[in-house]
Order: sequence, then C-alpha cells, then structure tokens
Amino acid sequence: MGAVAALVLAAGASRRLGSPKQLARLGTRTLLERAIDAALEAGLHPVFVVVPPGLAMDFHPREIVRVNNGEAAHGMASSIRAGVRAMVNDGRDFAGAIVMACDQPAVTASHLQTLARGGDRILASAYAARKGIPAYFPAAAFKDLSALEGDTGARRLVAEANSIDLIAGELDIDTADDLAEARNLYWD
Repeated sequence: MGAVAALVLAAGASRRLGSPKQLARLGTRTLLERAIDAALEAGLHPVFVVVPPGLAMDFHPREIVRVNNGEAAHGMASSIRAGVRAMVNDGRDFAGAIVMACDQPAVTASHLQTLARGGDRILASAYAARKGIPAYFPAAAFKDLSALEGDTGARRLVAEANSIDLIAGELDIDTADDLAEARNLYWD
C-alpha cells in the first residue's frame, strides 16, 4: 500500500478578506504554513499545495510540491482537479489523499492522522451539523475527484461518507472578523 498524500487547497481569491488569506499570519506562521505543518506532522507525504500562479511564498519546505492553478477563478473543484492531476503525474503509488484547506485553523496533525486511516472508504470531518474537508479519499476516488466542477468542492462525495468530529471545524477564514476570532483562539 502506498503513502497518503496531502492536497492543500490554497488558490482562493480571498475577496472577502481583501488580501491573500494564504499569507495571513496567525501567530508566527501564515495560514498556509500552519496547514502544511499539520500535514507534515501527521506524516502525510508529499504535501501538494495548490496555489494561484502569482502567489509569492517566502517559505519553501522541500517536502511540498507546488501546484499552480491558473483556473482558480472557476471554483474549488478546479483546485482539487489540479492537485489530483499533479498527484497522478507524480508517479507514486498513493493509497489515498487528504484534501484540506489552508484556512481551517482547528485542523491538527492528530485529526489528519485519524483521517488517514480511512482505508478504502472516504472519511470526512464533521462540524456544524455537516460533513466536509479535511477528508480522506482512497486512490479509487481520484477519478471522481478529477471530475468535480464548480465551487462546492467535494461536498457531494463526502455527503454519505463516514465522519469524525472536528471541534471548531466550522471556523474558516473568509473575513477580517474570522481572522480576528482565529487569532484569539489559535495564537502560536
């Protein structure tokens, strides 16, 4: 059985925040660095990071694979497709991948490790009376991920999946108020 990779979605336009949320600081690290660190600490390898082509990252851990998504304006599904394409083209035999966003500060390495034990079934995170990402997708689901369209991401695929609770998972950083709340809760 192959490794479990991470697919960090970080190509959003951050219109409501007004600046690239990927680079917003939460303590000593950016939101993107926090997501990458959680994935690496969980033992996910490699970490594919989907970003817009012009995003300047002042950190370059060697364990990440940068994936530029020039179609990010077409919605979250375009980032998932770009990431899965990069994973398939990587040539490694992955058992699965965890799809995660860079703007969910409640995500921990421990939570990702639990998701990575999904085996041959999709395993989602549960919060705010719904299921969502981060979510584990076995390699058999890569074809379905590659066919996604629009801005709902993998919502349809996780709707019937088993799930594990992610406390405070509903907090994602979209606005300045969200960022202020996260800074109160998760300062490094």
